[in-house]
Amino acid sequence: MTSASDDTPLSNNQKRKMKSAARLYAVQALFQMEQSNQTVEQVIVEFLDHRFGAVYDGDEMVEGDADLFRQLMRDAVNWQAKIDQMTDRALVAKWPIARIDPTLRALFRAAGAELTQSDTPAKVVITEFVAVAQAFFPEGKEAKFVNAVLDHMAREAKPEAF
Repeated sequence: MTSASDDTPLSNNQKRKMKSAARLYAVQALFQMEQSNQTVEQVIVEFLDHRFGAVYDGDEMVEGDADLFRQLMRDAVNWQAKIDQMTDRALVAKWPIARIDPTLRALFRAAGAELTQSDTPAKVVITEFVAVAQAFFPEGKEAKFVNAVLDHMAREAKPEAF
C-alpha cells in the first residue's frame, strides 16, 4: 500500500483488493450500526480511524478503499427502505428481511446500495458480495443463498445488464 510519503501508484490488483475490503468493512459497519445506537457518520469515522489497516494479534487488516466505503455506508442508510423492499421481493415470502440473519441483512443493504447507486457492473457486485458471504459463513450454504438473492435484486436494479 502507499503511505503519505510514498507516491507509488497503486496497481489495479491493489485497488481491487481495497475495494473488496471496503465492501467487507461496510457489511461489518452496517451490522454494528444495527446492534448499537451509532450514526452512520460515527461508524464511518470509527472504521476509517481504527479498522482500516489496523493490526490485531500481529495480523494487519487490509487497507480499504475509503471512498467506496463511505459511499456504500451513506447509500445503504439513505436508501435503506428502497433496498429493504427490493430485498424482500427477492426473498421467499416466508422470510422477510427482518427475519434473516443480521449479517446477511447488512450484506444485502451494502450490496443493494452498490447495485442501485453506482455504475459498478451488476455481475461484479454479485461476485464481490458472494465472496463477502463466504468470508462470514465459510462452512454454510449462505453464499449460494446470497448469490440467488443478489441475482434477483440485480435483475430488478439493472435489468439492462442481463
